[in-house]
Amino acid sequence: MRQFEFAVVTPSYTPDFERCQLLARSVQKFVQPATHYIIVTQNDLPLFKQLQGPKTEILVVESLIPRWLFKLPLFKNGWLSLKTPPVRNWILQQIVKLSAGCQIEKDVLVYVDLDLSFIRPFNLQTLVRGDQVRLFHADDRTPMGDWDRATAKLLGLPPQKFANYLHGIVTWRHDNVVKLFQHLEAVSGQEAIETLCRSWHLSEYQLYGAFVDHFLQEQSGHFWDAQSLCKEYWSPAHLSDAELEVFLSDIEPENVAVMISAKAGISPQRYQALLEKYETVLERA
Repeated sequence: MRQFEFAVVTPSYTPDFERCQLLARSVQKFVQPATHYIIVTQNDLPLFKQLQGPKTEILVVESLIPRWLFKLPLFKNGWLSLKTPPVRNWILQQIVKLSAGCQIEKDVLVYVDLDLSFIRPFNLQTLVRGDQVRLFHADDRTPMGDWDRATAKLLGLPPQKFANYLHGIVTWRHDNVVKLFQHLEAVSGQEAIETLCRSWHLSEYQLYGAFVDHFLQEQSGHFWDAQSLCKEYWSPAHLSDAELEVFLSDIEPENVAVMISAKAGISPQRYQALLEKYETVLERA
């Protein structure tokens, strides 16, 4: 098996600092071998610097995007651009992940949702078979949506329904992200980030996955896998401590992490103690 260099990548911002702190702690404790790159804006850097350590680096959004994209204090919902219409915060986050995939020179980028926390030892080499890296790929029975249309347009494909490449733990290859940017530029005749900034709908995971499957195919260095690596709670409904206990009680052996959506409005302080209790149970097992 080839020994890859891994980077765990997580964008964050001040309102989610506690969740990011919990995630960073779990990466330090359970995940190896990897450096954890946490990406924040220049304004949020002073707060997040306390998370920096031997295996954790803090990157600044502004270092990953062109200078013609910039933030003004009074413009809270997006970023101003000298080349395109203003870019919504949500779209810029997707662009930052794609740009990080180009600029972080590690073989494999492991994108981890901010709502997630690892609960057991996880060697990232288990994501590799020979010289191929896991790509989450699942059948998607929903109708063609805006993300599918946007992905097809960016890649120069006819409108179509793509597979589902979204997961709490997503693995990309650095060399493929570079090829994706080259492809976007060949299709649009513009700089890749400028093209992405003009998209009103964008899913970075769908874009990468569709590019790999439709253009790189067997040359991508990926293998498909639909197995979930994390126990997920997506509902916006609150959970009591007893309900959280029930949620954690049936975690599958293949689940290396737990994801509790921020949309549920559950403070990380509430479930941190329960996660630590569960980690202790696993250690004794």
